[in-house]
This record gives sequence, structure tokens and C-alpha cells, in this order.
Amino acid sequence: MRFIDEVTIEASAGNGGDGKVSFWREKYVPRGGPDGADGGRGGDLILRADKQLGTLQDLYYAPHQRAEHGEHGHGRMKNGCDGQDLTVRVPRGTEVYDADTGELLADLVDPGQEYRLKGGRGGLGNCNFATPTRQAPDFAKPGRPGEARRLRLSLKVLADVGLVGFPNAGKSTLLSVVSAAHPKVADYPFTTLSPNLGVVRTERGTFVMADMPGLIEGASDGAGLGHRFLRHLERVRLLVHLVEGGYRDGRDPVADYEIIRDELKSYGTRLAKLPEIVVLTKSDLPETAGHRKKLEKHLAKRRRKLWVISGATREGVEALMKEVAMRVNRARVADGTTVEEPKGAYHPLLVGSARR
Repeated sequence: MRFIDEVTIEASAGNGGDGKVSFWREKYVPRGGPDGADGGRGGDLILRADKQLGTLQDLYYAPHQRAEHGEHGHGRMKNGCDGQDLTVRVPRGTEVYDADTGELLADLVDPGQEYRLKGGRGGLGNCNFATPTRQAPDFAKPGRPGEARRLRLSLKVLADVGLVGFPNAGKSTLLSVVSAAHPKVADYPFTTLSPNLGVVRTERGTFVMADMPGLIEGASDGAGLGHRFLRHLERVRLLVHLVEGGYRDGRDPVADYEIIRDELKSYGTRLAKLPEIVVLTKSDLPETAGHRKKLEKHLAKRRRKLWVISGATREGVEALMKEVAMRVNRARVADGTTVEEPKGAYHPLLVGSARR
């Protein structure tokens, strides 16, 4: 399935049915009078957040969404039927914008949360306009049009923790180790082309972790792949910043760390102010020792701890995930959020008696 996180659709509620102009024609009833009934109400168009969806792919291939029109009124005092509402499911975390003005109309975060375009009211039939002095009205009211908008839907994934770093820093490897997710893992840059989510269960709690495409210098200005996915980090509570420890091409781990920090600051203050855990990966490789000392010294000036792990040997992974879970719990308490326990498999390394 393609990961589509932004789409523009033409959304329309149903129009109301027209009122009917009709007169009672029946043998032996010389003055039957007006009997035109009302038109039906147009159906509403409803965007509803659904926790089972993770992409806007369905709407990408069906950008025109229209609810059913109300039926026109009939004679013999028979009202037209109301149009059926149309419910369009979207992933949780979908922001709804007016595509023409850019106005934010709704932020559909909670399951079942809705944004609704109202259907038009049905028109009145001529039976409603009969009076003692106007006994044969020959007019009726038309139905009202339903609301219609061009909507831009923008998805921001809902995750507690976001993994950031340069391409090949080990983000996808870490996610595959600690959760049941199966992101693509390879030894070349930009193997991750879209965000991947995984449920991580530890003895200190459960949280959702998101693996973002690798960032490079200039990402906030559009370089590389990461720039269009930086907005997915805006909802996370904690950043886990991975720095590769096993490269041999003369790159500086301190410079790599600061480049990513600068990109987060350039994108927006929200990302720059998020709590952060800095992790040096690939500790099983001999080159890591020198990089570790250099990065530890740099972080010590900021009174920050460096965590060191290896996705291949699982060294340090369990301790890191416990720390992440603890910080996520603190953030939830601070903002008063109660989070539904995610369902899904977990990795035995992190939970219960099956730990290794």
C-alpha cells in the first residue's frame, strides 16, 4: 500500500429536494385543493476518524465525494425521501483544511471524531401555502443546496516517539528489533521512503514509535526526502535522535548531530523544543569507540547523556526502551492524556519473563 499523507478532494453534501406543485384531482371531489408535499433533506457528508486506517490512499483514487440528494416532493401529500448520509473514513491525525483559503476546519485525532458538511433542506410543497384567501397556490419552494467545499486533507501520524537521524543511522533496524513492524532495512541511504509505525511494549508501559525517512542538511528547505515528513513529528512527545557510530568515511558524529538539530530548529520551534534522547548506534563495530568519546564529550557540555546500542547484538536496546517508556509516561501525565492501550504483537526482548 502506498503511503499517501496529503490529498485534495471535492466534497459535497446532498441538495434538498424541491417541493411539489400539485392539486388533488379525484371524481366527486370538485375542490380537492393543493396536495403538493415537501422535498427530502439532502444527505450530510461526514469525515470520520478511523483508527483502522493509516493512509489517505482511498481518497487519492476517489477525490470526488458527494452525498445523496433529497428526493423531490410528490402529490397526495407524500414527502420526498431524505438523502442518505455519506460517511468517509480517514486516518486518525487527519487535518481538514479549506483548499481555497487554507483555513483549518478540523483536526480529527480521536476515534469517531467527525467533520460534517450539512445537506440542504427540502423545499416546501404548495400545500404549505394555502390560506383562506389563497386556496390554490400554484408555487412551491425549491430545495436548498448542500454545503460543498474543496478540502485538503493532511495526515500527521499519531505516535509517542519519533526516530530521527541521517540516512542509514539505524532507525529502521531499531524499530524492527523492538516491535512487530517490518520496515525495509538495507545498507544504502534512503531505504525508508515513508513513515513506519510500531507498537513497543515494555515493563514500564506501551507506546507507539515512528521511524521517519532519513534527514540530510537542508531538509527543512526541501532537500532529500525528509522535508515532507518533518510535519509528522509535530505530534510526538519525544525524539530519539540516532547518530551512526560505525562509519569510516571521516564524518564527524558531532557535526552530524548538530546538522539534524539545526534542521529541526529551521523547521519550527515545536520540534526543536521536544525532549530528546541521543543514541549512538552500531556499537558492535570497532569504529564506534572513537566516535563515542567525541560525542559524549560534546553532549556533556549540555548535560545530556549518550545512549549506545547495537541493533545487531541488541546491546543497550532494552535499557533504552525502558527509558523511552518512562519519559513517555511522564509526558502523558504532564498533558493529562489518557492513551488507549494499542493492540498488537511485541518483541519478547522487552517484556516479562521472556527477556533475554
